[in-house]
Amino acid sequence: MRCLIVDDEPIGRSIVEDFVGQTTSLELCASCEDAFEAMNILQKESIDILFSDIQMPKINGIELVKSLPFPPAIIFITAHRAFAVDGYELNITDYLLKPVSYERFLKAVNKVAARIESMKNSIPQPSAENSLYIFLKANNKLNKILIDDIFYIEVIKDYVKINTGKNIFVTLSSMKAIEERLPADKFFKIHRAYVVALKHIKSIMGNMVELSNGDVLNIAKIRKEDLYKALNINDTL
Repeated sequence: MRCLIVDDEPIGRSIVEDFVGQTTSLELCASCEDAFEAMNILQKESIDILFSDIQMPKINGIELVKSLPFPPAIIFITAHRAFAVDGYELNITDYLLKPVSYERFLKAVNKVAARIESMKNSIPQPSAENSLYIFLKANNKLNKILIDDIFYIEVIKDYVKINTGKNIFVTLSSMKAIEERLPADKFFKIHRAYVVALKHIKSIMGNMVELSNGDVLNIAKIRKEDLYKALNINDTL
């Protein structure tokens, strides 16, 4: 899970950064000293968990969360017990009272993981062969993506990027997990990093494929012959 830390106190940030580093399920996207910097990152990045102090200058943690149209899971970290009431009114996942132990930190993280897993299981997915759409958690919300809108899928380490031409969705997943939700007759894996929609292939030039949106992707040599078969091309160039 990708996380963001915001705390105006360097010591507070350092402690949470250390806890994140000890937790294999977490990836630190950024660590900020104020809400303005955090807002900027939240607009650009897909964040699963926001660890935020509450009492900060100019914009406090509560005001930060209220300003977010699609907030990620929120874990407030505060030195003041009185702020906890306000936190629960915002439907946060958990709040931690400073000084925070790693055990208590991990309990809060596991609570987020359980909620995300529960959310995935509660969304009915049509069978891959007959599916018209998939739901995907990206950009801090669940997105309904039409199968016909997908140009290609790219894997980047532990993340998968889905390109629909108009939008790009980045989610924590594996390529295999996404492939299993797509109709096999409409998509083809041209490279270990790419799965493309067959209908959006515009041209093939050597070991490159051009899509109808103008993007050009590499074809693995061992996949080229099978790609021609999938496209019903008898004469290779």
